[in-house]
Amino acid sequence: MSAYFATCPKGLEYLLRDELIALGAADVREVLAGVHFSGTLETAYRACLWSRLASRVLLPLAEFDAATDDALYAGVQNIDWSTHLAAHATLAVDAGTAMSKLTHSQFIAQRVKDAVVDQFRQRDGSRPGVDTEEPDVRINLRLRRDRATLSLDLAGSPLHRRGWREVQGEAPLKENLAAAMLLRARWPEMYAQGGALLDPMCGSGTLLIEGALMVADVAPGMRRDYFGFLGWQQHDIALWRGLLEEARQRADTGLRALRSCFFGSDADARMVQTAKRNAQEAGVAGFFTLDKHDALHVSPPPGVTSGLVITNPPYGERLGEREEMPRLYRALGETLRARFAGWRAAVLAGDAELGRAMPLRADKKYALYNGALETVLLLFELHARDETLREAKPLSAGAQMLKNRLEKNTKHLRKRLEREEIHCWRAYDQDMPEYAAAIDVYGNAKGDVWLHIQEYRAPAEIPAETARQRLREIVRVAGEVFGVSRDRVALKTRERGKGGSKYGHFDQRGEFIEVEEGGLGFLVNLTDYLDTGLFLDHRLVRAKLRELADGRRFLNLFAYTATASVYAAAGGARDTTSVDLSGTYLDWASRNLSLNGFTGTKHRLMQSDAMEFLQRERERYGLIYVDPPTFSNSKRAEDFDVQRDHVRLLMACAERLTSDGIIVFSNNFRRFILDRNALEERFQIEDWSAASIPFDFARRSDIHGCWLLRLHRADAGVNPWSTARIKK
Repeated sequence: MSAYFATCPKGLEYLLRDELIALGAADVREVLAGVHFSGTLETAYRACLWSRLASRVLLPLAEFDAATDDALYAGVQNIDWSTHLAAHATLAVDAGTAMSKLTHSQFIAQRVKDAVVDQFRQRDGSRPGVDTEEPDVRINLRLRRDRATLSLDLAGSPLHRRGWREVQGEAPLKENLAAAMLLRARWPEMYAQGGALLDPMCGSGTLLIEGALMVADVAPGMRRDYFGFLGWQQHDIALWRGLLEEARQRADTGLRALRSCFFGSDADARMVQTAKRNAQEAGVAGFFTLDKHDALHVSPPPGVTSGLVITNPPYGERLGEREEMPRLYRALGETLRARFAGWRAAVLAGDAELGRAMPLRADKKYALYNGALETVLLLFELHARDETLREAKPLSAGAQMLKNRLEKNTKHLRKRLEREEIHCWRAYDQDMPEYAAAIDVYGNAKGDVWLHIQEYRAPAEIPAETARQRLREIVRVAGEVFGVSRDRVALKTRERGKGGSKYGHFDQRGEFIEVEEGGLGFLVNLTDYLDTGLFLDHRLVRAKLRELADGRRFLNLFAYTATASVYAAAGGARDTTSVDLSGTYLDWASRNLSLNGFTGTKHRLMQSDAMEFLQRERERYGLIYVDPPTFSNSKRAEDFDVQRDHVRLLMACAERLTSDGIIVFSNNFRRFILDRNALEERFQIEDWSAASIPFDFARRSDIHGCWLLRLHRADAGVNPWSTARIKK
């Protein structure tokens, strides 16, 4: 088994993760713009041949520090390149750099090339050549924070180049982005139900061709005649030929069964001809009907009653004037609503503003990147006009009061939220006793918004049906106030059981969304767990950790999803160590760190009980964050009770603290009492609880406690709690 990394456009990571799992990959983990996985050489070949979403498949060879060009050169030379590249072969180097002392990617690529070539020359006087188009071996070097990752590019050229495109339009849609659109719109499922595929602005035919090849089970890489592994010394020719033969047999079977259900049109006659030639090259022209006419005159083909309308309209930045675009999107929406009742539609809008110009309410929205341009994919279930415009049932008097309260809360907080760039916050917390729930908003700088509603225990005298009705009203009102569709509202409900009130079963969707806090990105899961992965009431605690972290080694105990470690790293921590007993949470933590660019050996993840880690650890840390659960009775560790065991825990932390270090201790046990008598012999203590409660949690001022602890110092005149950073 080897480790690999598949790159992809931003927004495709979760789809690519699922695709790689289906191809047999193991240890699959998505990060920003790519997916880590492991497998055999066959797994990597299958990814190159069958992935509809990946851009490249990389085989990492080494990771090393490269703060100088000499260190970079030495790191590359430490690899025996004769095991990868013949002396008479050709190579090319792709390089990228970010937040590093070496800032010029072309210079970096040149040094990597020199290191490889010099190794061959020093050995026997021969040297490989350079071919930037189709080299025998393509080397990929990524430098981030002075840490280099050196890989072989097994794809050789971007995998979105399928090999069928003879001619392209003015603004071509990449094939892997087209595949993502089709998958998000559930095209294979619709095809299986007898539906058709229609693109009223087909351009060069990319969406239609990808849609046909997808349901015909044609490997997207089957028509490519070049891959980066073909000239690699370790290439297994027999294995590759076997995979190609399997792909040919599957394609033959799939194309024989393919239905003629692909319809496209374009206002430009030249683009219609281009689409026809591309479809012919891809081997699917016989299943297509392509015509010249305006998108606003499109109608369902005769005899076709259902299917998917999918299209990539112009954005204004490329084919038309920006001011004309809202009118086009509005007219397209009217056409879809008037003529395609019973169909599904998928529209890749240039931005959210253009999407809002359509007179349709999107059922789902996804952020996708068309090259460097951020776009939004809108999915619609198209209903007849009378059904779409059906009036909602009026709100009850209580629900209207709730709506007024929620609108008042939002209006009161809006300016401060915008000023402080807060995207994740508490909007409502049982302000009205009749509506017993907390409403949390999760969002990001792009304007995406999700709601997390958590029911509180209703009084025993409230009938169960009344409580359920009020909860339904909370969901409806919250969606209306924030303009959020039902699929973006996560609801956690309680059910009564033998042991009293408890939370009901959670979904197991595995759906993670990316939100933003403090300029950092985090993955949260609103449906699968009681907690979401980001404790909103700890926002100021995390900010304090960022303030204190500069130049310090940081230890995060009971790390959960490592949001605190991300903050510390962003604050300039020398390194971070995150400790948690749960492998699930550590995987989540790794993704949060990677999402923000904090990878490599400087950011350790340790699966361990916190007390056991402290007892065996010998390193010392300048900043330790301790946020334990109230109770824990895991089978893999001794029982823990924060009230009973916090002194023992903090004393163990003291043994791992530098002389000028700080412990930030917090917990959410509302009846917790810090044992000052036991702790003040060792620590200076400041109760920072009141200062750590965010303004949107003012109604729950006891939601957590927080203390700052520092070892006693001989220099008692120094104020250890000054907000100014005490220099070492």
